[in-house]
Amino acid sequence: MIRGGNTQAQRFHEPLVEGDSAIKTVGCRHTNPDICAKHLMSSVCAFARPDGMCLAPAASWSKQYAKLLGLRPRKPEAE
Repeated sequence: MIRGGNTQAQRFHEPLVEGDSAIKTVGCRHTNPDICAKHLMSSVCAFARPDGMCLAPAASWSKQYAKLLGLRPRKPEAE
């Protein structure tokens, strides 16, 4: 799930995409997926699931999600 020239460690810091939440991510956001206990589990791991969703992000993901959510540009309110 590494895209472009980014390393897997950089994925953790990339902006949120539609589908990311505090409990799941689109693609793998582990900085070192090889040590993930769920690595390549077909029902949980983004590398093994057909939809590319990680259902077991790192324990630190919820805090990173909140941080990234705060950095997201706000949509202008309708007048």
